[in-house]
Amino acid sequence: MSRTVLSGHVPSPDSERVVDLGALDGWRPRLVASDLDGTLLSSRGQVTPRTRAALEACWDADIPVVGVTGRGPRLLDSVRTALGGRGIAVLAQGGFVVDLERDEVLRTVGLPRDQATAVIERIEEVAGDLVLAVEDAAEQAEAHSPLRVQHGFDWPYPEPAHLLPRHQVLPTGAVLKVFLRSPGLGQDELLARARSVVDPADAEVTHAGLGFIEVLPPGVTKATGLTVALDRYDVGFADVLVFGDMPNDLPMIGAVTAAGGRAVAVANAHPAVRAAAGGLTSGHDADGVARYLEAVLAGV
Repeated sequence: MSRTVLSGHVPSPDSERVVDLGALDGWRPRLVASDLDGTLLSSRGQVTPRTRAALEACWDADIPVVGVTGRGPRLLDSVRTALGGRGIAVLAQGGFVVDLERDEVLRTVGLPRDQATAVIERIEEVAGDLVLAVEDAAEQAEAHSPLRVQHGFDWPYPEPAHLLPRHQVLPTGAVLKVFLRSPGLGQDELLARARSVVDPADAEVTHAGLGFIEVLPPGVTKATGLTVALDRYDVGFADVLVFGDMPNDLPMIGAVTAAGGRAVAVANAHPAVRAAAGGLTSGHDADGVARYLEAVLAGV
């Protein structure tokens, strides 16, 4: 699907302009799926009043809204707040899916310790020594369970964490995901090197624009996590409108566009996401998702 921008103008992240919806030809989604950080949420991590109103308007129009995020179960309360406690949330890049209204876990997937160790070693062979943080699968039901973080990782958020030496970071059981930071490589280069040596049959690797990459169980992506929600709502990818901003959103963007649905990048998105999405809206600090939804619901 070609991208058409209002007045031929590609919006800056804080632009008031949104994509011209003429290419939609009256198409309306049966479900909206959106990444949270950098997309639906402002840079302060909040849902603005305008965005909240747009989400409620979707629900009022019988269009469910699914949040699809890299945030782990330890941040479930924040995800619940962002989504107004409604519908289904896909967390941990697809590895943990929960029905917020029923408090029912629909999917949980862990990566065995030995497998995680082997993947980390493989990546370090091509990227040098890395610093680790881990989300423990055994504790994923604990919404406030802290991360296990190696000394020196420089975790970007002010949240509780178990600071540990390298040999104690990986738990004895399975992990929900592993975070890898390089002291000398940027996230895009580190991801490229990781993908050159990691077989998807062993693990998925991605990044969310936070300065490090993530190692996930094989088959765990935002697309496979979103599939769980779609099955519950009896909706196919062809009827989904999806919003995203970072490489971890590419699997669900690809699944939606391949099926004939619609994908929209916010203006602050990674270049790869802007290239993959057929639509473009203003940035997350300019209510980009809300602006697009308002126009769709108005039938523009």
